[in-house]
Amino acid sequence: MTAARARFRDLIAAEWIKLWSLRSTTWVFVLSALSVLAFNVGTAYDTYRYWTERNADDKAAFVRDGIPLQEAFTSNGTLVFMLTVGAIGALPIVGEYGTGLIRTTFTAVPDRRSVMAAKVTVISAVTTAFGVLVAGASFAATQAILSGRDAGVPLSHPGALRAVVASALLAPVCALVGMALGAVVRHGAATMVTVFAVLLLLPGVVTDQRRWSAVLSHTLPLKAWDRLSQPGGPADLYPWTTSGAWTVYAAWSLTAAAVAVTAVHRRDQ
Repeated sequence: MTAARARFRDLIAAEWIKLWSLRSTTWVFVLSALSVLAFNVGTAYDTYRYWTERNADDKAAFVRDGIPLQEAFTSNGTLVFMLTVGAIGALPIVGEYGTGLIRTTFTAVPDRRSVMAAKVTVISAVTTAFGVLVAGASFAATQAILSGRDAGVPLSHPGALRAVVASALLAPVCALVGMALGAVVRHGAATMVTVFAVLLLLPGVVTDQRRWSAVLSHTLPLKAWDRLSQPGGPADLYPWTTSGAWTVYAAWSLTAAAVAVTAVHRRDQ
């Protein structure tokens, strides 16, 4: 008698349980959020503390140039955010390969694509919620601090909502990239090094001063986030559009999800 095929919602439930059954999962989320907020809130507090020399004209320029948004989502905070969320995305797959549990999983559910699709669904949902929480908290906290000097901006300020959404959605993009690399590399340390190289090292290698390099730069998640979080128009030598940056987000997410789902289909454990 043929065993009943596992329902997709049951696979999602199983992946949810496996994700949160590890103590490290909660700690990684907590430490990641605290690290990002520490960078951003610390920068805003420094501005608040040393504001005494600024006059009314400086204050207007501070807001006009979009510095409140830059302090809500600092480069250092974003780099930490990308790396840790990429690691979170890789953990569900490299963890199972590392312990050998993946053999049990694929024996219980031979349809490997469905298993990986469930992992992708859970990680996408969890990291999207995490991104919204961290981005929202960072924006609210930094603007509350800056408002003490009448230099904070509301969410309705031009470019503010876009910056918050772009920062929030950076989480599932990087998590899916981490999962895809984990499905291909399958080894914990090597996967983390590859995640770092793809998400953080590669953007530092390319330059915006040459057209071919600028085009390559524009295809990377970090550069897309940088474009979307800019308060004004592009100031690059080879400018590009916000719609192009959103397309980069979508392309990386869809491609990474496809790689994660298909990479394990024809390979042995």
